[in-house]
Amino acid sequence: MARKFALLFAGAALGAAATSLLNSASGYSANAAQPDLYRQLAIFGDVFERVRGQYVTPPDEKALVENAINGMLTSLDPHSSYMNAEAAQDMRVQTKGEFGGLGIEVTMENDLVKVITPIDDTPAARAGVRAGDLISQIDGEEVRGLTLQDAVDKMRGAVNTPIDLTVLRESEKEPLKITIIRDVIKVKAVKFRVENDVGYLKITSFTEKTTDDLTAAIASIEKDVPADKLKGFVLDLRLNPGGLLDQAVSVSDAFLEKGEIVSTRGRDPKDVTRFDARSGDLTDGKPLLVLVNGGSASASEIVAGALQDHGRATVVGSRSFGKGSVQTIIPLAENGALRLTTALYYTPSGKSIQGTGITPDIKVEQPLPEDLKDRDISRGESELRGHIKGAAEGEEGSGSAAYVPPEPKDDVQLNYALSLIRGEKTDPAFPANPAKTTLQQ
Repeated sequence: MARKFALLFAGAALGAAATSLLNSASGYSANAAQPDLYRQLAIFGDVFERVRGQYVTPPDEKALVENAINGMLTSLDPHSSYMNAEAAQDMRVQTKGEFGGLGIEVTMENDLVKVITPIDDTPAARAGVRAGDLISQIDGEEVRGLTLQDAVDKMRGAVNTPIDLTVLRESEKEPLKITIIRDVIKVKAVKFRVENDVGYLKITSFTEKTTDDLTAAIASIEKDVPADKLKGFVLDLRLNPGGLLDQAVSVSDAFLEKGEIVSTRGRDPKDVTRFDARSGDLTDGKPLLVLVNGGSASASEIVAGALQDHGRATVVGSRSFGKGSVQTIIPLAENGALRLTTALYYTPSGKSIQGTGITPDIKVEQPLPEDLKDRDISRGESELRGHIKGAAEGEEGSGSAAYVPPEPKDDVQLNYALSLIRGEKTDPAFPANPAKTTLQQ
């Protein structure tokens, strides 16, 4: 089937599964404009004017309108929302997978921005920024008092523009002044490595770069490990909030020879769209294990569900987030965009995972460190207030702990998967030869 993709999302953070609007305001149904509706709109207008004219201090009229719109949308479900022009632009930057910036992965520590690592061959790496550096000032402005997102926004900017950082480094007595010229930063959506005789692929998000990054990662692993030595692959989708639906389809297609990958079904029973795999498995049918947990949402669940239903992969870990709805991104010209839930998606076997999630073939719980044992780090769609109740949703709901240890040696789920592929552990849920499993039609 011919594939028609516009801007499609599938993620908890990026907006779940969504397709960009091919229609516009002209698609609005006049049937909705009934007399009662006009009376309700008149009440809204009256309240707005009274707030605008009589509130104790002059309100921000733009903020009033935006909050009113968002109130209407968030009353529908947790994933419908209004994005102003700035938020809509941020969304486009996230999904494109590249931006003007420095090339550092950061976190917040003691009210300062801490560099986790500079990305290779980026302005920050070339300027001498090191892992562990603490950024105390950005262009002379103190970082203390800023949120991490505020600091990141300040460090991003137009390509070829300079930025001055004040850096505290443990080995230096005095703060360092580092000037960096921003450049195009391409975010790697796929991280990979070789675990002796197993290829490890971690997809962090589904951006425009994901399929290309995945293809390159598999090629690199196969170059490093001879085919007769390579036992298989682990595809890690834990803590993956989702992203572009077309990339979720393409990633699934990379491991499948044929069959349906996912379908979406809207309000109209006739509104059904199916996406099918094309021939060609990039791994030549090597054994495949998929890791999921409570942080695996939407686009990652599409991939896990497709590979599980076709018997192409064994899913290991804990129950996924359960985000199975589709949002349409409706551009509003210079006024931003509307994100509106318009459909649910279904795995190849016809299951909706909305509010239920993907159930692993092999359940492996990841032990929590002492400092997290008293905290609730479980994540699931079924816990969200106002979520759309799934057709198969029960009391158990969806989701599980969203935690992955920073050190691979402590990663029980990963090490279990590696042992299965190497034959060091056996489990009836893991087929002896996944490559020979018959695909469902």
